[in-house]
Amino acid sequence: MTAMQTAEILLALGLATPVAALLACLSAPARDWMWRLLPLLPLPALAASLVQLVAMQADGGSPATLLFDADGLGIGFVADRSGAVLLGVAALLWAAAGLYAGPMLRASAERGRFILFWLLTLTGSLGVFVAADLITFYLAYGLVSLAAFGLIAHDGTAFARRATGLYLLLAILGEIALLLAFAMLSAAAPKSGLAIEVLVAALDGSPWYGITLGLLLIGFALKIALVPMHVWMPLAYTAAPFPAAAVLGGAAVKAGVIGLIRFLPFEAGAPGWGELLIVAGFFSAFYGVALGITQRNAKTVLAYSSISQMGLIAAATGLALKAAEPAAIALLTVYAAHHLLAKGALFLGVGVVANGTAKDRWLALLPAALVGLGIAGLPLTGGAAAKLTLKPLFDSGTLSLLAALSSAGSTLLMLHFLARLAATPPGTASGRAGAQRMLAWWIMALAALLLPWTLLPVLGLGPWQASFVAALTPAELWKALWPLLLGAVAALPLWRWGARLPPVPAGDLLVALAPLRGTMIATGAAIESLDIRLRQWPVAGIALLLIAVLLGLGVLAPR
Repeated sequence: MTAMQTAEILLALGLATPVAALLACLSAPARDWMWRLLPLLPLPALAASLVQLVAMQADGGSPATLLFDADGLGIGFVADRSGAVLLGVAALLWAAAGLYAGPMLRASAERGRFILFWLLTLTGSLGVFVAADLITFYLAYGLVSLAAFGLIAHDGTAFARRATGLYLLLAILGEIALLLAFAMLSAAAPKSGLAIEVLVAALDGSPWYGITLGLLLIGFALKIALVPMHVWMPLAYTAAPFPAAAVLGGAAVKAGVIGLIRFLPFEAGAPGWGELLIVAGFFSAFYGVALGITQRNAKTVLAYSSISQMGLIAAATGLALKAAEPAAIALLTVYAAHHLLAKGALFLGVGVVANGTAKDRWLALLPAALVGLGIAGLPLTGGAAAKLTLKPLFDSGTLSLLAALSSAGSTLLMLHFLARLAATPPGTASGRAGAQRMLAWWIMALAALLLPWTLLPVLGLGPWQASFVAALTPAELWKALWPLLLGAVAALPLWRWGARLPPVPAGDLLVALAPLRGTMIATGAAIESLDIRLRQWPVAGIALLLIAVLLGLGVLAPR
């Protein structure tokens, strides 16, 4: 059996495993002990990613494919380099978060329902990175977006219910925008196939080119929380339990990033739309920092950090789109993979500190400092590798300065996060539960610090050793360090007088929009009418039916 055949078998097993677990959960006894298997369920997908990437690096082989290609439909899954990398790091995070969730679920009265929504979100989260066609992508994207509401609502508090309601509203708006965009993509294609790459290649000749691109950007901007469509993220991440916040903040949000990678016409380019993404991305990058430093909850600070980092990814995407640079997809993949690992790790780290004893918390604080400052580009960390990969995109003087100031802002925000983390009251967890959580945290912290370097050769960006050595030259060290030093200097007055900053509630713009409630209700009614019309498209009907059935099983499941 060849390595490629092994990768295809493992890919099929990796995608089928959470589905099989979902079916097993139809039995109450199986659902009752399924929490023990949560760390194991993503491992076949992780193995598929590793085998596929090793095979492609060894001989440049073709991507692993699981396709039904009759009449050129191209329905199924394709694990190319970007998809395999994001599939692998997402599977690693889901496994670590499942390990962390064990002590929480052991005594939870809502265990069965939480597990169902966990498995639904896991299924979509893994599938979206390797989906090859519109139906498969829409189904996986819908699962990872909509099923997450069950994780956010788990605690059942008034805050959690508010966060869930807003999350669902904006998730559905994003689904509608994408559904309309996908319908236009399909209608404009010269052939009847549904393969994403074929449809995107035909986009340039579409009579609805501008509208289609606009709807795609709206749909994916909602998922990555680009300002002003970010208001759901601080509420959702704060409300979700620690392991759920880790997978939502790390893996689930990357569904929007893979959407940008898959559906934007990097080959042909789109200068006007690229410039719009650049402006919106940098605005989000600095907005996330400005609002994040006003927060007192460590999880909320991380949410605003994600808004900032997703803004930088959007700006880099816009630069690649403006310059028609398909090679930039590898650069975006490394950066997205590092953010997935680092942000997932930090949410678990907050949980370790909040639940652990005073003695154990110091085993979390030091790695948290390295991982957090790695997001800002601390030399020798995985974040430094991620920053180095984006450097060619930000090559002009103004862009380079903005990127450096963004790193300074990230430093300021991460130092604020570390201060809030250190101020978190210790918990009482010890023994096996504490050790299990600590192990999950250390796995992800080490992955965030080390793995991004190993991804460079995998994605065709040269040997990691060469990049590592180049990063240690005095000139490169200074370029990496001065933004961190600037952020550290800015943190001094924040620590001294930060308490005087006006309190900004999580979700910020929601306060300003409160007087427009009547208008928003009327807009919602119009959107619902549009949604009814869109569902008449056959592709949407199939995908929405499957999503509705799966979500219905989660809602109706016994506690």
